[in-house]
Amino acid sequence: MEQQILIGLLIGIICLIFMIIKTKIHTFLALIIATIIVGIVGGMEYPQIIGSITKGFGGTLGSIGIIIGFGVMMGQLFEVSGAAKKMALCFLKIFGKGKEELAMAITGFLVSIPIFCDSGFVILTPLIKAISKETKKSIVSLGLALATGLVITHSLVPPTPGPVGVAGIFGVSVSSIILYGILIAIPMVLGCLVFSKYAGKKIWQIPTGDGKWTRDKNYVDNSETSSVYDEANLPSAFLSFSPIVVPIILILLGTVTTTMKLEGKIVSFLQFIGTPVLAVGIGLLITIYGLTRNLDRQRVLEEVEIGVKSAGTIILITGAGGAFGMLIRDSGVGDVIANSLVNTAIPPILLPFIIATLIRFIQGSGTVAMITAASITAPIISKLNVNPVLAALAACVGSLFFSYFNDSFFWVVNRSIGITEGKEQLKLYSVASTIAWAIGIVVLLILNIFIK
Repeated sequence: MEQQILIGLLIGIICLIFMIIKTKIHTFLALIIATIIVGIVGGMEYPQIIGSITKGFGGTLGSIGIIIGFGVMMGQLFEVSGAAKKMALCFLKIFGKGKEELAMAITGFLVSIPIFCDSGFVILTPLIKAISKETKKSIVSLGLALATGLVITHSLVPPTPGPVGVAGIFGVSVSSIILYGILIAIPMVLGCLVFSKYAGKKIWQIPTGDGKWTRDKNYVDNSETSSVYDEANLPSAFLSFSPIVVPIILILLGTVTTTMKLEGKIVSFLQFIGTPVLAVGIGLLITIYGLTRNLDRQRVLEEVEIGVKSAGTIILITGAGGAFGMLIRDSGVGDVIANSLVNTAIPPILLPFIIATLIRFIQGSGTVAMITAASITAPIISKLNVNPVLAALAACVGSLFFSYFNDSFFWVVNRSIGITEGKEQLKLYSVASTIAWAIGIVVLLILNIFIK
């Protein structure tokens, strides 16, 4: 029976990867079909297969579906209000001239917590072009600093849908993923920042007044351009930062008071509003009534609808990943693999990391890679002496490996900064994403030594 279950899992995973890469079947449907294949080939009873699918789908979304919906709505409104640009300008003023790359990295780090990294980069591209023109800093160093800051928190820090979905599949609190995700993300961003500056020196390129690019260091731009610090029609700094900062503070307060086992009505209320669902919901309300004051009611509702539509796909994929994981649990294959891993020298925390890395390299989507890896490994990790929060983040870190031609963000970054030659593309953002991946797993392995 054990051998049959393992064969079923192997065939299911092969079919899943094939469907995602080679067919027209959507990832959501591919996950459900693969789940059924594992159950049938593994010898499970038909009612048990259906029961595992419905239980896993509902159980996963019951914990994180609302957070994904709130987070995506907030990101959509954050995008159209100008808050992202305002945050970038604040950091430029704080760090001053000569620290533009650091300002862009920190901007990306914060902006991508509520916004998809693709959207965040598109929104801020005019700003990095203006900075490049005004300061003569290479668009390569500015663009890579911004891109890596965006993609790292997009991959590790909720309420971005990917890490929220992984948290739900592993059954860990979103607040824990936020805290440890930020801790791991900081050295990753700093490492990528060093590479960004190095790459900018190797490839010096700035935008010209006619919308093209030049590598001629004697180029003089005679076109009239407004200052990069033009802040007309942007929301205030306080309002721009509030939708991100307030939920994080509330979640921190809720987590700290719970850990310290404090009691009292005020403490209970703090723990109540510090639950991730309510904290992100409060951030959404701040966004609606603070950042969109200059937009009419119809426009706000239309933008929220756009966010809801994009959330639907992510919610379905996350739920299907939960169904896949539940069937693996119910089939007992997790116990079989866990027992075999105990006798090997492979650290169990590397299992979700390796699977996410392979899937990322094969099909390109970081979100699909981390959720698929979580679905496969969560039932196994639960049987081993591994911190599930770190295991969940291992899947997230693995999803950053070597972004190249099959990754949409790869094209967004390279096209936006004017890098068109394939060799240069692979030497820039592809290397930067791999540096983030490598630093992330090193930090995770160090944390794994001290946290059980």
